[in-house]
Amino acid sequence: MKKLILSLSAIVFATALTASAEELTLSGKATCAKCDLKTADKCTDVLQVTKGGKTTTYMLTVDKDKAFHKQICSEAKNATVTGTVSEKDGKKFIAVSKFEAKK
Repeated sequence: MKKLILSLSAIVFATALTASAEELTLSGKATCAKCDLKTADKCTDVLQVTKGGKTTTYMLTVDKDKAFHKQICSEAKNATVTGTVSEKDGKKFIAVSKFEAKK
């Protein structure tokens, strides 16, 4: 019985990890945490998503080939971001696979 419970727990845990690793598409205001929001010590790309009156800020993590910071550092833009969402130390992150600023 203990083995069955442990096996089921492992399956549930693995399923939860897989579900959290799915790519999501979020729309909101892309901006710089330092230059626009004044909440960081160095330029950091963020996406602020407002839903139901509550704003959630996601730190954007990108590789250097997908750098888009110049587009949003001095002026916030509406954007759609696709990527994998994670959370660490109470902060939300999105590993960006696609970024599209709206004009």
